[in-house]
Amino acid sequence: MEIGVTLRNMGEQSTPGTLLRCALAAEERGFESAWVVDHIAIPPHDAEGSNGRYLDPLTTLAWLAGATSRLRLGTSVLILPYRPPLATAKTVATLQELSGERLLLGVGVGWMAAEFKALGIARKERGRRTDETLAFLHRCFADDVMEAHGQPFLFRPRPARPPILVGGSGAHALARVIAYGDAWLPMPAPLEELAVAKRTLADMAGRAGRPEPGLTLLGRIGSDGDAGARTLADYRELGAERTIASTRYDDADDYLRWLDGLAAMRERVM
Repeated sequence: MEIGVTLRNMGEQSTPGTLLRCALAAEERGFESAWVVDHIAIPPHDAEGSNGRYLDPLTTLAWLAGATSRLRLGTSVLILPYRPPLATAKTVATLQELSGERLLLGVGVGWMAAEFKALGIARKERGRRTDETLAFLHRCFADDVMEAHGQPFLFRPRPARPPILVGGSGAHALARVIAYGDAWLPMPAPLEELAVAKRTLADMAGRAGRPEPGLTLLGRIGSDGDAGARTLADYRELGAERTIASTRYDDADDYLRWLDGLAAMRERVM
């Protein structure tokens, strides 16, 4: 099981110096990947912990790609209905190309009504828009010659399609994993619920004649080494191919101390 870590691309911790120091420290300590989140328009009443400061996830990862060499770079998750499909595909392909194909594309439908309103997008259309973008992404990475709105065009550069990790829970999310995803990226949930959903996903994959999708799990892991090691062990036993460990931190020094603790937990379990 691989272990990735979250980076705060929001709030006071999203300064260039802090982001870069944290990402380089994660790479130096041998963690597989670093992950950022996606918010575009946080309303004032919901800005606690970030003060409304959010860096664009794909721009942030592109910047970090130029400063790292091995660390994989993930979105957890990119809200697909916020952005037009063609522009999204071009940005994703560019980041995949310039990073040396290190992108892990976690995607989701979104939930915050205020952001949909600010973007002028009907929240009830989020599922349809997400599916349309995912289908378009698959087509773009399959052929140099594409068409949109009746207009042919060349989709270049065309690196290998990044792995698509579909977020969400429930029947719609699982169906989306089977239709478009390489892996499932659910929100944290009790192990029993995750195990039931994983078996359901395996059954759906079998009926669809495709391999069982991978499983990447998010886990809040604090400074308690015993509890953190148990979480990692439980996720590995469940069959996760990756755990994305997250924590809250005040500054880079705080984050580096947490990374060292997480590395020790990893040694106990792996």
